[in-house]
Amino acid sequence: MSAAWRLLLADRGRVRVDALADEVGWSRQHLWSRFRSRIGLTPKHAARLVRFDHAARLLAAGRPAARAAAASGYTDQAHLHREVRAFTGVTPAAVAAAPWLAVDDVAWPARRGQGRTAPT
Repeated sequence: MSAAWRLLLADRGRVRVDALADEVGWSRQHLWSRFRSRIGLTPKHAARLVRFDHAARLLAAGRPAARAAAASGYTDQAHLHREVRAFTGVTPAAVAAAPWLAVDDVAWPARRGQGRTAPT
């Protein structure tokens, strides 16, 4: 399970579920079962959240929505907008200005003075 999760994170949620199952050597059904039992989500939903997280960080770092959408694997800016609305109930602009993004030490290590920049 941890290998599947690492692959999902490494690809920032853009990996297809069939490809993920093939990569870890499981059937699609087994992968879905393991994800549901371990984290309570399907692999597809987990991938959507990982992709959203990447896009939200880019938006908070000042990237325009269209560029954040392209860099995060969304088909277009409207697709990003729909996903942001689905997960947060607000627009991408509101997510970009969200103060809760600025206080996450794991997501934003540069805020702790480590000198790293926001993800690309």
